[in-house]
Amino acid sequence: MNTEDMILISVDDHIVEPPTLFDNHLPDKWKEFAPKFIHREDGTDAWLYEGQELPNIGLNAVAGKSPEEYGIDPTALSDIRRGCWDVAERVKDMNRNGVLASMNFPSFVQFCGQLFSKSKDLDMGLNLLRAYNDWHIDEWCGSQPGRFIPCALLPTWDMKATIEEVKRIAKKGCTAVSLNENPTVQGLPSIHNAYW
Repeated sequence: MNTEDMILISVDDHIVEPPTLFDNHLPDKWKEFAPKFIHREDGTDAWLYEGQELPNIGLNAVAGKSPEEYGIDPTALSDIRRGCWDVAERVKDMNRNGVLASMNFPSFVQFCGQLFSKSKDLDMGLNLLRAYNDWHIDEWCGSQPGRFIPCALLPTWDMKATIEEVKRIAKKGCTAVSLNENPTVQGLPSIHNAYW
């Protein structure tokens, strides 16, 4: 299919983050603390971060499955359609479906990067969040120009850092961010507060 024939733009898709997520975008100082991709004894895959196992949740990757197969059970990458975590295969799937462009939200780091806001060391959390954004903008979206709408995460626990990150990602051409619609659930001020 020719991209000129495609008219659909999907703005509500997810990425199942690949094992290489933090490999190229995290300063050496923080690499040992980054989430690690692990294969568990039960055959499923998960991310290990600060002692907590964060599995691949089946509902984050139902592409190619019938609704009867949907579930929240943890999965292995081998159980998930490759286009959910491999950008080249994602574009092939988009071509098959006539999707010109797509906006992809995170999975294991949570919708607006809440995982990073819960880090024991928020400096580390900030570096992980920036590495995620760099991977998402430069590697995932950047490897397929024009096919993805970059959607970054913000360190909303620190407004100064949030403003700096908005400026940084804007220089990369990113014009969309994912925010919690009710930040009070994260212990942050209401969206109606002057903080925002």
